Amino acid sequence: EHCEYCLIHQGDSLYAHEADHIIPVKHRGETTADNLCLACLECNRNKGSDFASFDPDTEQITPLFNPRQQQWRDHFRLEGARIVPLTPEGRVTVFVLKLNDEMRMNARQSLIVAGRYP
Repeated sequence: EHCEYCLIHQGDSLYAHEADHIIPVKHRGETTADNLCLACLECNRNKGSDFASFDPDTEQITPLFNPRQQQWRDHFRLEGARIVPLTPEGRVTVFVLKLNDEMRMNARQSLIVAGRYP
């Protein structure tokens, strides 16, 4: 099992992956299979109760990537350890979840070298 945002495998995380409400309960999101995904601790903590943000390119309010309604490969691609956003949803998700922070990229690079990522 892997994080549905950054793709890190549960076995490569120090902490157990968590159920994330894609649309948070705070914003009337339900606790149903259609609104839950598996997220690593870093992604889940960075996301918090966010479900949208300002697109860094257009400044338009844009929803985050929704792993129940969208395909990862349509919104992101990997360039080595970097997760490259391909869409407005991808850009806000990379920004809010801090997917390309240096420590996270270094960890992914180590896993790539070990043949364990993605």
